Amino acid sequence: MAPSEGSDYDPGFDTSQPTIARVYDALLGGKDNFAADREGAALYLKYVPDAGRCALENREALVRGVHYLVRTAGIDQFLDIGSGLPTQKNTHQAAQEINPDAKAAYVDNDPIVLAHGRALLATNNSTIVVTADLREPQSILDNEEIRNHLDFSRPIALMVVGLHMHFHDDEKPDEWVRTIMDALAPGSYLFITDFVDTGEPLQKSMERAGLESLGNGWIRTPERITQHFLGMPLVPPGLDFLARWFPEDPDADVPAAEDLAPYQRILMAGLAKKV
Repeated sequence: MAPSEGSDYDPGFDTSQPTIARVYDALLGGKDNFAADREGAALYLKYVPDAGRCALENREALVRGVHYLVRTAGIDQFLDIGSGLPTQKNTHQAAQEINPDAKAAYVDNDPIVLAHGRALLATNNSTIVVTADLREPQSILDNEEIRNHLDFSRPIALMVVGLHMHFHDDEKPDEWVRTIMDALAPGSYLFITDFVDTGEPLQKSMERAGLESLGNGWIRTPERITQHFLGMPLVPPGLDFLARWFPEDPDADVPAAEDLAPYQRILMAGLAKKV
């Protein structure tokens, strides 16, 4: 259902057009979305009936990645760009269940995310939410709230989870990420998930769904996704399908890629360390 009248949500933004954050929320069964967003989610489900399961797997991979970053890599600061409105466990929740002092700064260009974040801010001093856009990376780095919340002299995990697919390569999104990574201390990490193209029909269907519902959502080859990591070394098991990606147990007994369900071969994940 849509956010109710009298809530904290700003009625000034356009609810007639779907947004990435709210369509994703609808796919996850959340309530912070509007009719246009539910229509966008329905288009995804038309072409990829398991699109909701894809969204859930992406959220589960995010939690596994954060657990690795906190427990194994010792990271206690997170800059989560394109954070959206997940109804499942958030980055700060996954981090703080291991290290209660971990800090998270959420960044999204959808103003409803800021409204949603007010509830977090009221109860969690280690979490902030700001409205900004990856297309303007320097504005993120210069944001006073972020600079005051995170210590850029120490390692930070940059989260770009489920976001690259919404930018065409002609926009050069890797350069936006590079601007931010260049400002982070050695020992920082880059965490990415992206739609993949290994030639399977369902992958192309996911791209079609994105282009029709949001006007974006491109698939990329594994070789192209690897370039997102800017030449930094990948943490084992490297870039892989989400159902095979367990950075805290890279030698885990996982299914062969060909044995995965088709919907499990739509997204890949990877983590890289800045040395």
